Amino acid sequence: MRNLFLGIVFFFILSDAYSQNANISGRVMDKAAGSPLPGVSVQMDHTTTATTTDGDGNYSLAIPIGKHAIHYTMVGMKSQTVDIDLKENENKILIILLEDDSKELGLVVVTAGKFEQKIEEVTVSMNVIKPAMVENLNTTNMDKLLDQVPSVNVIDGQANIRGGSGWSYGAGSRVLILVDDLPMLTADANDAKWSFLPVENLEQIEVIKGASSALYGSSAMNGVINVRTAFPKSTPQTKVNVYSGVYDTNQKMELNDTTYNLNWNGKNPRKTTGMSFLHSRQIDNLDLVVGGNIYLDDGYKEGSFEKRGRFNTNLRYRFKKVDGLSVGVNVNTQESNNVVFFIWQNDTTGAYRPFGGTVDSVTSLSEATTHRTNVDPYLTYITRNGGSHKLRTRWFRTNNENNTNQESLADLYYGEYQYQRKFSDQLTLTGGLVATKSVINSELYLNHTGSNFAGYLQADGKIFRKLIYSFGGRVEKNKVDKDTDKLTPVLRAGLNYELFANTHVRASYGQGYRYPSVAEKYVETQVGMVAIYPNAGVESESGFSTELGIMQGLQLGGWQGYIDIAGFWTEYYNMIEYTFGQWGDIFNPLAGLGFKAYNVGDTRIKGLDISLAGSGNMGPLNVNILAGYTYMDPRQLSFDSAYQYNTSLGKDGYLGSDSSNFLKYRYNHLLRADVELGYRRIGFGISCRYNSFMQNIDKIFVHPIFGPIVAPGVKHYRDSRTGGDLVFDMRCSFTLTKEVKLAFIVKNVFNYIYMQRPADMQSPRTFTGQLTVAF
Repeated sequence: MRNLFLGIVFFFILSDAYSQNANISGRVMDKAAGSPLPGVSVQMDHTTTATTTDGDGNYSLAIPIGKHAIHYTMVGMKSQTVDIDLKENENKILIILLEDDSKELGLVVVTAGKFEQKIEEVTVSMNVIKPAMVENLNTTNMDKLLDQVPSVNVIDGQANIRGGSGWSYGAGSRVLILVDDLPMLTADANDAKWSFLPVENLEQIEVIKGASSALYGSSAMNGVINVRTAFPKSTPQTKVNVYSGVYDTNQKMELNDTTYNLNWNGKNPRKTTGMSFLHSRQIDNLDLVVGGNIYLDDGYKEGSFEKRGRFNTNLRYRFKKVDGLSVGVNVNTQESNNVVFFIWQNDTTGAYRPFGGTVDSVTSLSEATTHRTNVDPYLTYITRNGGSHKLRTRWFRTNNENNTNQESLADLYYGEYQYQRKFSDQLTLTGGLVATKSVINSELYLNHTGSNFAGYLQADGKIFRKLIYSFGGRVEKNKVDKDTDKLTPVLRAGLNYELFANTHVRASYGQGYRYPSVAEKYVETQVGMVAIYPNAGVESESGFSTELGIMQGLQLGGWQGYIDIAGFWTEYYNMIEYTFGQWGDIFNPLAGLGFKAYNVGDTRIKGLDISLAGSGNMGPLNVNILAGYTYMDPRQLSFDSAYQYNTSLGKDGYLGSDSSNFLKYRYNHLLRADVELGYRRIGFGISCRYNSFMQNIDKIFVHPIFGPIVAPGVKHYRDSRTGGDLVFDMRCSFTLTKEVKLAFIVKNVFNYIYMQRPADMQSPRTFTGQLTVAF
């Protein structure tokens, strides 16, 4: 594989040097902004003789003498064609100004194929979140924002797309979190640290639904969430956002016509306070971005709180003397102190009080101080003949210090070389080599080292100007200590066809693969009465996802958007789930009963996904919409024999699940909607989230004997709330001047108190005031 990829790279590099007896060169600019446009396709006569502009908008293309049509195209811009007649040895210079294309949907994504595409032309289902929505919702943790995205729900920090994951106790994500195309999962638990993501500096967030391991590797088998940060514009920008809020003290809940008072703090409201800032500017050829935030939360649960501060900077230098060459480094660092609440006292008056009541190793509270830092040096070189070389690296450290003998220091080292060549609209080739190393020193998992090596190759293009194809593959090998997984290949393929104007149908198939995390293999701990056991022998899981979808572009006056409908089918083999069973001996808590990451067998999830998104003016109103409904049927197809033995009491005994073969901690129905209306200086928005009843959980939480010991009141709560949960948020804003905006946000407007996972009640109503100053 190494020789194959090196051969491909050398072929591309040598092809860049090939020339003929005439040449065109020049620069492509944005007509409105007056800034250079990198990545513009420059193509001769719709043939494979083509190139793309470099980072400064420059290009050069060797072509035969004679008459030709030169086509300049870029996603989101109006195409332009120039007719030329070249003589032998002539070098013609063409300066091109491109205009915005208002007929496009306006959504350009990179995550689907590692290059810019119109969202209607990708072969997989995607949703895009813009920075305005992040600000309007006063997002302090990215997981709360993603819980608003169609088909996505987040349970206790675990991202779940179309039912692909359940509740994993903070280990082993099947959704890969990226920041600027680089993985941002921890080296030890392979989980996301949502508060660490830079919400103040966003270009957009892109969510891929379905297996993406062929492009992105092990943890992408359920999908990808890519947080793309923004580069400075030609005009310097500074933004400061200050906010303060309170939790409602009227914390009451109704169960079976009985009202319970959950307020443990009397008339003293618990508060949240925070601020974020961003400054970005271009200084000659240097792009500079600095930002950060501070967040203080008293906590709505007794004993819990959070304090954190974060700072980040992005630097990029574009060389003057070497066209297309740029280097940079992105840095993000955070320190936080918090108390984590795991299990309630009960579901009535003690729903916001911890089981046990103090901060120590045998109760449901633990205090932690965490330090997180990532440093990302990178180099990009875009040639004038359509090739781009990218070398991207990341060091990501997480250091968790606590009072419960669960400390862990984990370092992730990541490096990727990628070469991409756009020959024409008919063919773009992308290939790369990836190496990852992890080093873990931990009380919780002991000490371990791991590595990953991978190579990938993908071809994308367009046939007959309407049929878009995408084919790719990846091979990778994982290792932890002396445990080496076999060399694993994964493939993906997709087609997208423009059936009518603004109507695109698509079909895709993608294989998935996930190697278990160090936490799943080696964790051994106790939270309250719940014990978690290691499983060094847990094996990799694999699977595939396929879908058939149609996207219809919409335009109502100045409003542009789309409706997307997709049917999906996903299967996992040797699936890893945390499973309750007899894993320890009688001297362990609950006589050896507890949870362990286990290969439970084969599973299948099928369903239907409908999304509506768009923005623009409808008469005097500016309207932004992101909404969707998802139906899922997640089922267990087979059980491992050892699983059946260790949970042998099954459905009618003490262990096993709360229902038959419905996968644990999933839903049948999800509904998400966010609508923002703007009229002159006034803005108003409303959000809603609906999850149907969580049909199946571990039976230990609801069994009449063990339930009151492990998590009191869960059965009573579930028997009383079988209709699912519907939560609304509202907001309004007023723009005082061009630079100053005031906003008032109410989350959980109707003060609906609900449980997300066993023994964890969610936040009551909160009131927040926000001041934003941008100049």
